[in-house]
Amino acid sequence: MTVQAENSTSVAIDEAAYPHAVRAALLRAVGEPMAVETIRLRAVGAGDVRVRIDATGVCHSDLSLARGVLAQPLPAVLGHEACGTVVEVGEGVTDIAEGQRVILLWITPCGECFHCEHGEPHLCANGSSRAGEPYAVTEQGEPVYPGLTVGSFAEQTVVPRGAVIGVPDDIDTTDAALLGCAVTTGVGAVTRTAGVTAGSSVLVIGLGGVGLSVLQGAKLAGAGTVIAVDRNPDKADLALAAGATHFLVADDDTKKAVRGLTEKRGADFVFDCVGSARTIRDMWSMARRGGSCTVVGIGGKDDTVSFSALELFHFARTLRGCVAGSLDATTDMPEFFEWVRTGKLDLRRMVTGHGHLTDVESALDELAAGRGIRTVVTPGEASA
Repeated sequence: MTVQAENSTSVAIDEAAYPHAVRAALLRAVGEPMAVETIRLRAVGAGDVRVRIDATGVCHSDLSLARGVLAQPLPAVLGHEACGTVVEVGEGVTDIAEGQRVILLWITPCGECFHCEHGEPHLCANGSSRAGEPYAVTEQGEPVYPGLTVGSFAEQTVVPRGAVIGVPDDIDTTDAALLGCAVTTGVGAVTRTAGVTAGSSVLVIGLGGVGLSVLQGAKLAGAGTVIAVDRNPDKADLALAAGATHFLVADDDTKKAVRGLTEKRGADFVFDCVGSARTIRDMWSMARRGGSCTVVGIGGKDDTVSFSALELFHFARTLRGCVAGSLDATTDMPEFFEWVRTGKLDLRRMVTGHGHLTDVESALDELAAGRGIRTVVTPGEASA
């Protein structure tokens, strides 16, 4: 196959190496709108799986990649929170078959590094390395990179076998897609990372998909007072339905209000689901002395947070990060499936919009404006 590139130079594409032509929302430059283009996926190799994307959520991490807050080689296909159907398996893949529904994982544990061998697969040293490796080409022959290793804003993707987990027949496809990032991250932050205890007070800052999932996790853990904070007052009903006992609009009086709801101590467990220096400092100041502070949101590398040596000593608070809910997806996901079956997790309430590949950009704009929670995109369906 020979195509004419924009600079009028002919580029020969090896169709045997890149046999699968699919439509994808392609990010060519930071801050510029994505356009739906045809890309060609690489051939399925040994240990690989080709997956048709049935549903994918638009996550705030996708916004961070698209706007340059997080680094991403370009051009790229973003999207990482997804459920799809296996359409082809490579040599050596025997435990998953064509036609099986799967959740795609944006961290693929290698099973061999220090972290994997010490029960921390979510911190795998090699788990996100594929984000820097091209997995497709454009029709002009340019290499294309998968956002957060998945690239689900497309009709199909190719990933290693370790990047997919089978989905039981009784779990809905949309629910399964949300389990690919937001829900497992938020609930895992509560149950695995922080270890929230029954009867404790919990404060959640930022009510996107992850923040609402933290609220559901707090409810699962049996927390007592659960305070939700967001700049958008329209999220109050969603917060209360997810498990909050109180909702506060973020303003200059928020810290005082939190202390008024926690016997003037501050909250036992605080979760920052935004990830900015400002919200991390706010989280710290709204935790009680000896309390727990967990950063769940992903911030920029140049957004610096400062603490004095004295306050670290005096307040004796714990400050920790949280990657992917600290989960081992291969062993922990069955419990999430059971929570969905029994209604202990209500994922549909988080979905505030539906769309197709051409709607990804508008969904990102909704997130940037603090309005949307989760837009679920169906890549295989064309826009009207």
